[in-house]
Amino acid sequence: MPAKSRTYQPAKVRAALAGQTEALRAAVRELCAAPDAERLLARPTRLGQWRVRELLAHLAVQLDWVPAHLDDPLEGRPPLDLLRWVARVAEVAPLLDAGAREHAGAEFAGGPAAVAAAFDRAADALLAVLDRPEAADPQRRFEIRLGSMLLADLLVTRLVEAVVHADDLADALGLAAFPHDRQALAAVTRLLADALADQAPGGAVELRVPPYAVVQAVEGPRHTRGTPPNVVETDPLTWIRLATGRADWATAVDDAAVSASGERSDLRGHLPLLG
Repeated sequence: MPAKSRTYQPAKVRAALAGQTEALRAAVRELCAAPDAERLLARPTRLGQWRVRELLAHLAVQLDWVPAHLDDPLEGRPPLDLLRWVARVAEVAPLLDAGAREHAGAEFAGGPAAVAAAFDRAADALLAVLDRPEAADPQRRFEIRLGSMLLADLLVTRLVEAVVHADDLADALGLAAFPHDRQALAAVTRLLADALADQAPGGAVELRVPPYAVVQAVEGPRHTRGTPPNVVETDPLTWIRLATGRADWATAVDDAAVSASGERSDLRGHLPLLG
């Protein structure tokens, strides 16, 4: 049976998104204030042909998406929940790539000070929306290309963008880790764990991502008592990287970043979950 979408507490989501946005803003300001900022903005990322400049432009577009379209009229697109968003978001990857390049060639085309100012505008716009009554309305809907989502769920997708791409930024800059908001990291970890249970339904494997998530997935005999015969355990960032195609399963196992026991515990055929 497919997994059901988890319920996220809207107030905690808004607080986590605000915290992650401020952490990103601080990182961008520090980057743009560095003596070699121009060189840093031109550094390659693990996202194909995107440089850091395109990555920051994409992040700004994603943060500003809700403020820019909050008052758009609804067109009656079909409902879309979080698990369906994870499964389908790769469909719009070419459009997202084009949008990032266009934004990088416009608002993010100037020097480091202009890049920092453009990112500040996107962050300020999102933070202002998070304080509006509409953001707390449990029935408020918001339409994206893939369908109609509850605004509360759409804000969870912004958490995914903010956490995943903050990790991309840290990787591009050679940093050991990004200072993620803890609740933001928790929400993204749980959503991507639930996505595994949704896309590979079953009870043969128990995925553990302490301290945030435990799910059962993969077709086969369901574990009910005692120690599960097939267990995968990893840390939140490694799980997020595996689920989004940033990390290779075999390499993560060889490096002991993933512990996998049992004949059904190899998840490489089910990854990535989100393109």
